[in-house]
Amino acid sequence: MSFLGALFYDKLMKSTEEACLIDWRRELLKNVSGKVLEIGAGTGASLALYPKNSELEIFLSEPDANMRGQLEEKVSQKKLSNVVVLSSPGESIESKDDFFDVVFVSLVCCSVTDVQASLREIKRVLKPGGSFVFLEHVAAEAGSSRRKWQNRLNVFWRKIAGNCHLNRETEQHIRDAGFNIQNIRHESMRKAMSIVRPTIRGVATLN
Repeated sequence: MSFLGALFYDKLMKSTEEACLIDWRRELLKNVSGKVLEIGAGTGASLALYPKNSELEIFLSEPDANMRGQLEEKVSQKKLSNVVVLSSPGESIESKDDFFDVVFVSLVCCSVTDVQASLREIKRVLKPGGSFVFLEHVAAEAGSSRRKWQNRLNVFWRKIAGNCHLNRETEQHIRDAGFNIQNIRHESMRKAMSIVRPTIRGVATLN
């Protein structure tokens, strides 16, 4: 993402964050424990939503240098000794196998270069019995007017929105990767543009 894009990202997302994303993330993260990896942590929108647990170890990975700079500044300002910032992308996670109890993604799978490779990496670094927690905007229902517009605008949108895909069928990708979805909710992302409103959120484990 460009310097200006990263600089204004939080302001652009503020109304949607306050309308739903903060509450959704807080609910998803309220019971996480152990070693937690957040892929695509951005500027740190989820940072204040993790449980206040001294035994929680949080690893925030953000490959974009402009976004990561803001993330590192927030971690430094808050003096969070249990938080480590990484720079690895989802397709190549900086970790040994079977290391994390939880992997969390939030509005990330839409923009990774290779979603299948990213999901394989998540499987690799998760401990047996670990949880994959996700919150993603996704393709609208097949054949719907919104899906047709997503398909039409996708190439242009990717160029201006950091490779974000409007029409990724992320739920199916998660299932195809061998995850067992324990719970999932489909809901409209309030105060967002119509073409990015369809979302899924939930928890999956390895089959």
